[in-house]
Amino acid sequence: MRRSGGFVVAIVLGALVAVVVPASAASADQVRDAEYWLADYGIQRAWQTTRGAGTTVAVIDTGVDSSVRELQGAVVGGTDVSGLGSPDGQTPVGEDPNHGTLVGSMVAGRGTGSGDGVIGVAPEADLLSVSVGFGSTAVDSDDQIARAVRWAVDAGADVINMSLTRNTLDWPTSWDDAFLYAMQHDVVVVAAAGNRGSGTTEVGAPATMPGVLTVAGVDRQGTASFDASSQGITIGVAAPSEDLVGVGPGDVHYSWSGTSGATPLVAGIVALVRSAHPELDADDVINRVVATATPKGTTAPDPLYGYGLVDAAAAVTASVPTVAENPMGDLAEWIRVHRRADVPAPSAQATNPAVEAPVPTPVTDPGQPLAVLLPTVETMRSTGIPLIVFTVFGGAAVLVAVGAVRQFRRARRSG
Repeated sequence: MRRSGGFVVAIVLGALVAVVVPASAASADQVRDAEYWLADYGIQRAWQTTRGAGTTVAVIDTGVDSSVRELQGAVVGGTDVSGLGSPDGQTPVGEDPNHGTLVGSMVAGRGTGSGDGVIGVAPEADLLSVSVGFGSTAVDSDDQIARAVRWAVDAGADVINMSLTRNTLDWPTSWDDAFLYAMQHDVVVVAAAGNRGSGTTEVGAPATMPGVLTVAGVDRQGTASFDASSQGITIGVAAPSEDLVGVGPGDVHYSWSGTSGATPLVAGIVALVRSAHPELDADDVINRVVATATPKGTTAPDPLYGYGLVDAAAAVTASVPTVAENPMGDLAEWIRVHRRADVPAPSAQATNPAVEAPVPTPVTDPGQPLAVLLPTVETMRSTGIPLIVFTVFGGAAVLVAVGAVRQFRRARRSG
């Protein structure tokens, strides 16, 4: 990741406020009960056909901790491209080390932890953990992402989950070849739209890249989330992004919000489709997801909902004609037109000197209270920050709210 003198890293390190609830008030399966999307978005019905066996999802994030009970046996490989983690990519890194494990649990959690544990959308899929690091001590994040995508493809990923954003509409040329490499090798890339609550008012790369399945967020009523989503013409589908539940390192269960959580729900649905229809290429898999979505909004695609709310059962079982092209666009054609076309040499009188673009940052999610990984030109923004910890300790269910006090104190001191 690029560094410059005097820059400020403002990150949620968290002030913890515990609210103790009597153990009798906590259901034995309270974690599973909280996963409302399993029933509401057709996932349980899709499981009558497939649970994702035979598919592999790469999670490019801060590292998936494979020792978590819900993920034991799920993570079959990985690597680190940040220079901060372990060679297998399964040691969480960076200022938000919980993020990758939370995302991985929502894709392929086995449902084997306490209180039945978190079960992912594709609980029989395999995971690859590719750890990337964001912050002052990490290497160039643009380069990390390019290398991470290529590694995931070569390692056999069928789906790549990217709960992060560069927070700019454009992207570096190194991403052209890396993402095109994925698409030419029949890999579906699923990316988060970002969250207004953490400063992303419009989708940024990789969610702006042609061919990428971009995910927006909705609340429990299926209405576009104001804080826990963003907007843009590249959105493909929308999925739940509020009141989500995942598991982090140390077997701690969190409630969180943001498109960081909506994205693995869709990546899991993609895995279900690939498992049920192994004959389909990536373009047809994406088409099944968008074509079977429940229409929402005023247009199709809509800048808030894309083609609509995802429906896992329909994506897996509906009769959908095959297509000749990716409904989310053609990256190769975009590169041909915008990168490799013959253009006049820049004038010596050019008035717009080159400016170094901001670098990606894991996309942060709005908090309960708001917990934000602030955007800087040095850090990639994550699309999810855990908000509430759900665990059982000393015979009581403990709810731990993650605040942002130290974040602002650190920023003030560094300013």
